[in-house]
Amino acid sequence: MAMTDPKQFLTSIFEAAVAAADAELTIRRHLPEKPKGRTIVIGAGKGSAQMAAAFEKAWDGPLEGVVVTRYGFAALCKRIKIIEASHPVPDANGLEAAKLLLETVSGLSEDDLVVALVSGGGSALLPSPAGSLTLADEIAVNEALLASGAPISAMNTIRKHISGIKGGRLAAAAYPARVVSLVVSDIPGDNPALVASGPTVPDEASRADALRMIETYRIALPANVMAHINSAAADAPQPSDPRFARNEVHVIASAAVSLDAAAAAARKLGVETVILSDAIEGEAREVGGVHAAIAREVAVRNRPFRKPVLILSGGETTVTLRAKGKGGRNSEFLLAFAIGIDGLQGIDALAADTDGIDGSEDNAGAFADGSTVARMHGEGVDAKAMLAGNNAWTAFNAVGDLFVPGPTGTNVNDLRAILVR
Repeated sequence: MAMTDPKQFLTSIFEAAVAAADAELTIRRHLPEKPKGRTIVIGAGKGSAQMAAAFEKAWDGPLEGVVVTRYGFAALCKRIKIIEASHPVPDANGLEAAKLLLETVSGLSEDDLVVALVSGGGSALLPSPAGSLTLADEIAVNEALLASGAPISAMNTIRKHISGIKGGRLAAAAYPARVVSLVVSDIPGDNPALVASGPTVPDEASRADALRMIETYRIALPANVMAHINSAAADAPQPSDPRFARNEVHVIASAAVSLDAAAAAARKLGVETVILSDAIEGEAREVGGVHAAIAREVAVRNRPFRKPVLILSGGETTVTLRAKGKGGRNSEFLLAFAIGIDGLQGIDALAADTDGIDGSEDNAGAFADGSTVARMHGEGVDAKAMLAGNNAWTAFNAVGDLFVPGPTGTNVNDLRAILVR
């Protein structure tokens, strides 16, 4: 299959990676002990509704709760309320969801159990402006962060210092109940405190760290937001806070596990596979150029890997917006990659977000090969101009190479798969 239909092969690799993060499989392996009191389920993220449905199916006992997910990502639940809200820019639905989550965990006892189902995307889905800040302020911050090119770790450190729910604050609100967080990681390095800006998992990053990141990445934020971050009111609870002493955190799915599954699937089909890293960060177009250079070296000189070979990588790149084109980090990565392998035969690639959505459009990513740039030119599309204008979606749409699997129900970062035949 790999040699006769590269797109079908690469699609099967993506499906294997997503299957390894399937909610029913991962939730069942990490069920907590039943409490003496109530079981409350809360959650946020692009995979939270599927996690909630899986938890309902696996939990043998009474439960109730609420989770928030992206529009179009809902799953059918009987006992857990599912709310849909906006991503990647917050909206009023998310604001109401955040309030409801805080209300749901208030007034609990030490005999109660709170199960937090957390996945990537929760940062935007749980706007909860702190102090005198407003939803408009949080939207402005989010838009500035998305355009900054800052890594996700920096963005989430800043987000938690303007929030009333992130940075462990949701877990603190549940005290004295025990909180068990089941986390699907979309963060390079799999630090659970950074997934969805850690609503139930505190970390040691301080507002001084947030201010340093704002300066490092030259992020322009509203004056009232800066005033808040410069005040003691922005301080988030620390991991040593006794309110977190009984809590547990489990990363139940990650890019590393999914990449291993993708590699196993490829080897089963007779294709040797190498994994570069599960935690690659950096500007999408620059990472695309580096991957293209590696693929060229294999294709032309049969080094550092012998062909045929599948080259995999994961992580989360960033895009510094220079224009207002259509795209996402995976399609931008792949357009730079396509430019880097232009004219070379025997190279096929897929770059896609494992949640099924790349950026603001309906595609997860795209396919590319050595003929991509020439085919774009044939449609009147200048690939380099499209890259310069952050318009990768338009470029791939012109040649019919967008990858549109639909929402997958999970989110373990980006998958980049490059087949050198």
